[in-house]
Amino acid sequence: MKKGQSKNRVVRDTPAIAQSPASNNHQGNGYSTETHLIYGKSYTEKWDYSHHLIPPITASATFRLESAQRGAQGFVEFAHTVEGKEVSKQAPIYIYDRLGEPNKDLLEDNLAMAESGGTCLTFSSGMGAISAALGSLVTPGDQVISHKIMYGCTYELFTLWYPRYHIDVKFIDLVNPANLRKAITPATRVVYFETPVNPTLDLIDVAAVSEIVREENKMRKKQNRINIVVDNTFATPFCQRPIEYGADFVVHSLTKNIGGFGTDVGGAVIGPLSSRDRLLLYRKDFGGVLATKNAWDALVYGLPTLATRLRKQQESACEIARYLAGHPKIEKVNYPGLEGGNQHALAKKQMRDFDGNFAPGSMIYFVMKGDSPEESRCRAEKLINHLAKDAYTITLAVSLGNIRTLVEHPGSMTHAAIPAVEQVKKGIDPGGMRLSIGLEKVGDILRDLTEALGKI
Repeated sequence: MKKGQSKNRVVRDTPAIAQSPASNNHQGNGYSTETHLIYGKSYTEKWDYSHHLIPPITASATFRLESAQRGAQGFVEFAHTVEGKEVSKQAPIYIYDRLGEPNKDLLEDNLAMAESGGTCLTFSSGMGAISAALGSLVTPGDQVISHKIMYGCTYELFTLWYPRYHIDVKFIDLVNPANLRKAITPATRVVYFETPVNPTLDLIDVAAVSEIVREENKMRKKQNRINIVVDNTFATPFCQRPIEYGADFVVHSLTKNIGGFGTDVGGAVIGPLSSRDRLLLYRKDFGGVLATKNAWDALVYGLPTLATRLRKQQESACEIARYLAGHPKIEKVNYPGLEGGNQHALAKKQMRDFDGNFAPGSMIYFVMKGDSPEESRCRAEKLINHLAKDAYTITLAVSLGNIRTLVEHPGSMTHAAIPAVEQVKKGIDPGGMRLSIGLEKVGDILRDLTEALGKI
C-alpha cells in the first residue's frame, strides 16, 4: 500500500453506465451508443441528481469541506490510481473547480464512452487539449513525428514553441504509412496526425500506422514506447473512433461538432485510464480548465444531438460534394464520401458510425480552377467575398461543425501560421477552400453556391 493511501478506499472500474434505482431493470445494456449520448449515466455516484430530468448546472468555483480530514482526504485521492484502476466508486470529494466538478465529470464519462477510451479529461480549448496530450507524453530530447499538414495553431506549437523546449518535430507524409518506418528514431515518443486532415480532407490509415508503431514498441521498454495521438475533430466519434483502430489518444476541439452550436470553446483528451493522473496534474498545474457552463452545454445540448446533426449534415455534404465535383469552375473536390477517389476505400473502412454505417462527415475541401496558383487563389477570394456579401446560408467564418454552413480560405486564415511557400510544398492549394456543412436545407446551400460561382 502506498504512503498516504486510505485502507477504506474502493478501487473504481473503468468508466461505465451506472444506473439509478429506478432503472435497475434496464441495466443500460443493449442500448445503442447513440442513445447513451442522450442519457449518459442515468445515475452517477458523483452527484445525486436522480430527480432531475436534466443534470443541473453547477456554479461554484470552490466546494465546502466539512472537516480538515475530509479536505486532506480529497487531496490524497486527487490524481491517484491503483494498478491502472480509477479510485473510489463513492462520491468524489470536490475541492476546487480546476481539480474537478460534476458537470465536467459527467461530460468526460460520456466522451470516454463515445470514443471507446478508458478515460477523458476536458480542457479550456482544443489547443489546450492538444498541448496537454502531448505535454504529458514528451520531455526535452524527445521527438514527435507528425503528418506534414495540420491545423495552423498546432503547426505553430510544433515549430515555434517546441524548439524552445528542445523537443524535435519531424514532418512526414503519413498518407503513405510506409514513410513512418523510415522516420522513427530512438527519440520518437509520439506519432501525431489528424484524419481527415485539416484542411485537405486527406485520410490517414489509423490501423496501418498503429501496426507499425506496435511492432516498434515490441522492441522498446515501457518508458520509451511510442504513443499515437489522433485529432478526431473533423470526424467526431460519430464518424470514426481511432482508439478502436489502435490509437492511444484522441483529441477534440469541443468547440466544433461536439459542441455543435458555436457558443462555447472547449477541448478534450481521451486515452487509456493509466494516463488519467498525468492529465489531471497537467490540467491542475497549467490551468487550462474547461468552464463549467461550457461543459454543461456540451453535456446537455452538444453530445445528445451529435448523431442527429451529423446524419443530416453529411447527407447534405454528399450532395454538395457531388455538385462541386461536376462544376466546370472547380478543379478538384476532396470529400471522403465521393466515389472514385483514391482514398474512398479507406474512408469506407475507417469512417463508420456507431451502427457500422459509412459516415464520411460534414467537411468538404475544394479548389478553384485557374491557369496559375495565383489565379486560382484570386478566384477563391472572389468566391468567398461573394458568399460573404450575398449568401444567406453560407457564412464566412473560421471554425467548423456548426449548425450553420461556414466557408473559409485556409491559406490566409486557419493555416496562415504556415508560410505560403510551405503550404504549397505540403499540399495546401492557394485556391483551396474549406466548407463546413450545416443544417440548412441542402437546396438553399446549393442555390447560394450556384449564384456565387456564376459571378466568378
